[in-house]
Amino acid sequence: MDSKTRLREVDVLIVGAGPAGATAALNLPPTRTVALTDLDSSSRPRIGESLPPAARRLFNDMGLWESFQSQGHSPCYGNRSVWGSAQPIETDFLRDPDGHGWHIDRARFDLWLRGIAVDRGAIFLSPGRLNSIEWDGRSWRAKAGTDEGDIELIARVVIDAGGRASPVARSLGARRKLADKLVCSWVSGKARPIHRSAGFTYVEAAEDGWWYAAPLAGGRRVLAFHTDSDLPTARAVADPKKLLERAATSDELGAVLAESGFVLEHSGFSAAHSAILQPFAGPAWFAAGDAACSFDPLSSQGLLNALFTGLAAAEAADRHLAGAEDAFLEYSETVNQVYAVYQQHLFHWYGSEVRWSDKPFWQRRHV
Repeated sequence: MDSKTRLREVDVLIVGAGPAGATAALNLPPTRTVALTDLDSSSRPRIGESLPPAARRLFNDMGLWESFQSQGHSPCYGNRSVWGSAQPIETDFLRDPDGHGWHIDRARFDLWLRGIAVDRGAIFLSPGRLNSIEWDGRSWRAKAGTDEGDIELIARVVIDAGGRASPVARSLGARRKLADKLVCSWVSGKARPIHRSAGFTYVEAAEDGWWYAAPLAGGRRVLAFHTDSDLPTARAVADPKKLLERAATSDELGAVLAESGFVLEHSGFSAAHSAILQPFAGPAWFAAGDAACSFDPLSSQGLLNALFTGLAAAEAADRHLAGAEDAFLEYSETVNQVYAVYQQHLFHWYGSEVRWSDKPFWQRRHV
């Protein structure tokens, strides 16, 4: 080891400080020592996401419910959709035993989870670039670059929470199995609160994809279009101005944008496909969140899955450290079951839209 390289030993090394990684990191201390690494010390602007009412149970289990409430995310009382017909339909959470859901400000949500992890004792190395990692037969040896110099980390368990890139798992030979080519072009910005669709997530099917819109806290709104990367529409909507122009041709979305006085602030273009890592766990390592399996945004389950698998990976890591050599098998079975149920529901959701069954986007989802 170079004399300028620092050495730190921990029980668990977590690569990636998004919702899955931060959730794993905050659930291991104080009984386990944790190092959490991420390239970004802050959180970049991201598309707004939603959390279903069931997330309340996870927050309660992790002792985060009161803290989450204080974050002031916008309540989501239900969904409004134009799907399967031209007639809008509303479904609400009034009868849900867990209450309402939430429209999440992702940047603020991510920073909140990271802060909790640090407060509970996790070591946060950011910006921290993972340069190498290998198993020496007893522990993981990783090298990371930080603003304060290089650091060598020795860990008994590693959790890959590095998003769809799955950096650790791929270095071990794991491969992602993609189910589709879905991508998302999105914009967010300032918008006045309006009565139309207030407190509701809005989804609208189109000939070559589907729309998503939702209000965010602080007088803001997000708008996104989802289509397949190889379709001409994907290139067109990658331009934020063209995306907004296309939205304006929809009666519902056009009215929302006009009435709210939407002002563009941020935009982005990202992968949104369904995929699963094979394998996503092994002796002394686990993948969580998008690194393990990524969900189509239509399911509104991606962020919930990040929280769930982050907690499950932390529990599996703890069991492994306590001597349970089959902890990775139990974790694999749980995540496989979650992904199988998700696939069944996704097929049903897409199958209920039949107006454009002869168009490429929908043909691919009806087989």
